[in-house]
Amino acid sequence: MAHEKTGDFLPASGAEMAARGWKYVDVVLVTGDAYVDHPSFGVALIARLLEANGYRVAILSQPRHHVPDDFRQFGAPRLFFGITAGNLDSIVANYSGNAKVRDRDDYSPGGNPYFGLAAEKKMRRRPDRATILYSNLARAAFPEVPVVLGGIEASLRRFVHYDYQQQRLRGSVLTDAKGDLLIYGMGERAVLETAARLAKGRDLAGIPGTCERLTEKELATRGIFAPMLLPSWAEIQADLPLFLEAELIVDRQARAYADEPLLQRQQAAWVVQHQPAAPLDTAELDGLYCLPFTRKPHPSCGDVPACRMIRDSITIVRGCCGNCSFCAISRHQGPKIISRSRESVLREAKRLAGDKDFSGTISDLGGPTANLYGTGCGSPQPCKRHDCLYPKVCKFLKIDEQAMLGLLEAVAGCGGVKHLFVSSGLRMELLTRTPQLLQKLLLHHTPGAMKIAPEHTEDKVLRLMHKPGSAVLEEFLALCREIGKKTGKNFHFTPYLIASHPGCALADMEKMAGRLGDLGLAVRQFQDFTPTPGTIATAMYVTGLDRETRQAIPVARNSGERSRQRQVLEHRHTAAPGKVRPLGPKKVVRAKRTAQRGSS
Repeated sequence: MAHEKTGDFLPASGAEMAARGWKYVDVVLVTGDAYVDHPSFGVALIARLLEANGYRVAILSQPRHHVPDDFRQFGAPRLFFGITAGNLDSIVANYSGNAKVRDRDDYSPGGNPYFGLAAEKKMRRRPDRATILYSNLARAAFPEVPVVLGGIEASLRRFVHYDYQQQRLRGSVLTDAKGDLLIYGMGERAVLETAARLAKGRDLAGIPGTCERLTEKELATRGIFAPMLLPSWAEIQADLPLFLEAELIVDRQARAYADEPLLQRQQAAWVVQHQPAAPLDTAELDGLYCLPFTRKPHPSCGDVPACRMIRDSITIVRGCCGNCSFCAISRHQGPKIISRSRESVLREAKRLAGDKDFSGTISDLGGPTANLYGTGCGSPQPCKRHDCLYPKVCKFLKIDEQAMLGLLEAVAGCGGVKHLFVSSGLRMELLTRTPQLLQKLLLHHTPGAMKIAPEHTEDKVLRLMHKPGSAVLEEFLALCREIGKKTGKNFHFTPYLIASHPGCALADMEKMAGRLGDLGLAVRQFQDFTPTPGTIATAMYVTGLDRETRQAIPVARNSGERSRQRQVLEHRHTAAPGKVRPLGPKKVVRAKRTAQRGSS
């Protein structure tokens, strides 16, 4: 089926479906975000992909969740309900790392997290554990329609996980939601296979990139066995350190793209994770970004702050091989780096520049880590680690400095583009190996201050973060000083820092504050560690154990401990002078107030 109205929004209400002359839809995608038809929004990307493959798709955005009425407005979808909490885990969206209720949601209209109800009846647009609640409402609306879970909340909660708002371990979201299938990771291949099978009346068994919920009898009937079982719900409850072991196994399996299924016994069922779907190649990734996105919020949503931040940005790379302990990108997007072609990025830049609302500035040419663009693995043997930056840059990592330089040159030269910035995170250890790229970024493509992410300065904490030692930051700043002397420029940096990471004590924070002063870095962006689902750092937080040695580590869990660590950086933030003299080998930059760090 061809696109019926190229560039139009997909139906977001029963009336819009009827206006297209449709009597039914194949798939209803339910999301906790406002409907923004931009490729940075997962629902929009999956919806356009399904549309391009001939399916009729409707978007149910931020439905009322006290009754199932909104789920009935399109009628029963012919194939399935696709359920996601949105671009963020709903608990991350609704609560701070200290479990305080957030009064803003940038993925909702006007940033308002509440429906327009009377104050005494406030209801959040994105409910807590939205995947579970939406699944129950879809079931209530049409019990016979399959329910397929996806998105980051489902992906990272697919096994036993920690919920920091409830401060307890929970079972798989697949069993709690009683879904028919869970698609983990980015999901393009799995969602197309799911739709194709249901269209042919086939079952959903064994699709790569999915998890199933099976009984003991179904496991035996299907002949599913795993060479390594994850510790079960009951075993973890009886022996908490097994939670860390389970997370480490999931991490290894994910990085290895292991073919074997992974099983975990829940309370009354088994979760079976099938082998991951193969990553998209460059041509397939290019194809996604040429789909007819409007790049705007649906008219019913008005202004959506998250869209404003990313509207004029372009994604150039997917995946991250850094595998930081506190980050879920490697587990969700995958550790393999997939770069778009220069031609594809340039086509998108030209389309963007031709928009009548374009400001002349491309706000970001990036991804999870912008300067991983063009990198790849040169190992003569298939790699099972995919851990390319720890404890140092892998000797087999191919770094193509000219690829990123050529891309910047091509996009900057696109008619209508006045400014081109790279606002995504950058890995410092790679920038020290690409001095031409570093200089170009500093001189021409940095919006005010370059964002860097040392996260910490103390080696004992950096090891637990799965990041290289502090020498990387010093080497990077020294190189920037050399470039500054050569070009007659002063460069400014916004270091992103984390307080209260598992293994970090108050003394470590005090040492970091002193070292930042020695390096001439003002503290501008920092946050408390948040124990989000699906990360090794969260498993260390829960168990209090070192990820490598399994020895006990200090963990700041209560609000007082976390506040004291944060106050060390808050003091540096308020006391930091406007300028720092670059005296001595470590005082390499001046520090100024810089604009707040944008959404990554």
